[in-house]
Amino acid sequence: MIIDIALYRDGGRVPMATTELNDFRDAATEPNDFVWVGLHAPHASELAKVAAIFGLHPLAVEDALSAHQRPKLERYDDSLFLVLKTLWYVDEEDAVETGEINLFVGQNFVVSVRHGEGSALADARRELERRTNVLQHGPSAVVYAVTDRVVDAYEQVAASLIEDVDEVEGSVFSEQRTNDSKRIYLLKRELAEMRRAIHPLREPIFRFTTGAVPGLDPESGPYFRDVADHLARVAETVDSLDQLLSTAFEAHLAAISIQQNDDMRKISAIVGMIAAPTLIAGVYGMNFDHMPELHWFLGYPFALLLMLASVLVIWIVSKRAGWL
Repeated sequence: MIIDIALYRDGGRVPMATTELNDFRDAATEPNDFVWVGLHAPHASELAKVAAIFGLHPLAVEDALSAHQRPKLERYDDSLFLVLKTLWYVDEEDAVETGEINLFVGQNFVVSVRHGEGSALADARRELERRTNVLQHGPSAVVYAVTDRVVDAYEQVAASLIEDVDEVEGSVFSEQRTNDSKRIYLLKRELAEMRRAIHPLREPIFRFTTGAVPGLDPESGPYFRDVADHLARVAETVDSLDQLLSTAFEAHLAAISIQQNDDMRKISAIVGMIAAPTLIAGVYGMNFDHMPELHWFLGYPFALLLMLASVLVIWIVSKRAGWL
């Protein structure tokens, strides 16, 4: 469905008494005029209508409908097609959810197609409308506002992941026995999801910063440099978190191995304390007629004391060796 549609002229929104797309397109007569149409999860018929009015390429329209594209920048005739992955974090599930924003950018129009719940563009539109100096750059300003909002969301997700990784590290190196392997795996998978959204976007944003993309205002390069800096920072954070999780997983495995060795030493010491008196009882319980001390009056208490002494000796030796 169409969320919003507006005509902009000289850095400001032009009031319109109609909601017809054709009227907005026909009203963009001045050199700096452009129309921004915002859609959310449109049906094929809705997007086909918009495509017919603004002359969108059918291949790009097909990609925008499928909503399963990797971030990319493509040029069709005299318009650009930009795909962005949106991210948001569900802390209860340690999950990074994904959506998608597709931008069709022409000389005097921008059509944004959003899928998913992340990065609603209403706030980005309002913020852009308050910044007249930015809005004067035309469609380039919309591309900047949308990419800036998307990358800001990346930073928020990265901040949440940092907290979770810190929790995992604390759990791995705690004195308690914990099973962190599952959570480490889930977090690494979410980092991989972030990497799939971030890394392909770096090349288009870099091209925006250099003014090397026909159809975008070269003077908007400084704004995109700010976006590129934030994107690079998030990419570095994701890489460092992935390395930390790998190290934490190795430490977790090492801790499990150490715990198993400790358990085996304790079991061995306990077995020794049981085996020694069992051996004594087994020998003197054979009841042969000619066994030494078999008919001794103090034989029974002597055997008990010998058992206790053997247990005590094994306990002392094991304690000194750190087995108990």
